[in-house]
Amino acid sequence: MADEKLLPLTYHLAELRTRLIRSFIAIGIGFLVSYAYVEQIFEFLMRPMLQAMPAGSTLVFTNLTEGFFTYFKLALTSGICLAFPVILYQLWRFISPGLLEHERRYALPFALSVTAFFLLGAAFCYYVVFPSTFRFLMSFSSDILRPMPSIKEYLSFSSKMLLIFGLIFEYPPIVFFLAKVGVLKGSWLEKQRRYAIILIFVISAVITPPDVVSQILMALPMMVLYELGIVVAKVVGKKE
Repeated sequence: MADEKLLPLTYHLAELRTRLIRSFIAIGIGFLVSYAYVEQIFEFLMRPMLQAMPAGSTLVFTNLTEGFFTYFKLALTSGICLAFPVILYQLWRFISPGLLEHERRYALPFALSVTAFFLLGAAFCYYVVFPSTFRFLMSFSSDILRPMPSIKEYLSFSSKMLLIFGLIFEYPPIVFFLAKVGVLKGSWLEKQRRYAIILIFVISAVITPPDVVSQILMALPMMVLYELGIVVAKVVGKKE
């Protein structure tokens, strides 16, 4: 460890460059693979919307380049997701020499749990939140009001919702890490419960569409995760 601290700055910069290059290569490969199946990926992504739309309705694009750029952005995002394990590994290889032994023991499980909880949140959004949200939004259609959402708008909306739910589900592993290093106490979280519940419903009302079902579907898992965070912090937190 002492020798590693004496390494010159140029060595670390060269190491960082190598890790970045390998990460970008992985993203490039992931992009090419994703673009080859971009229609199937987009079909899967828009399936909840199509199931909620009236019979015969479909998504459209109103700009000549909108279809191409939507597919391009979707392939790039999917490519980053495919390359994420490689990116995570490169990040681990870069920072691990500077970590202490006990820090190394927790760093990798923390990174893996963050990834797993993000995917869990995105899956919850796709399979639970999307169907009810789109049914509510499509309920305003009629004989004189026909829904024709653009693929650009749908991709923007769905990506934002998937990202938000993925980040919300990061709460337990973050609490675990903060409690483990002694920054956060379970007793403090317990005292702040009433304020947290109010904040949760405010966030749900702001982020989700203006229907009660979508707001509840966001608020309930946030409340469950908050209670889970209290338990996690009490179990793994450092004693007074």
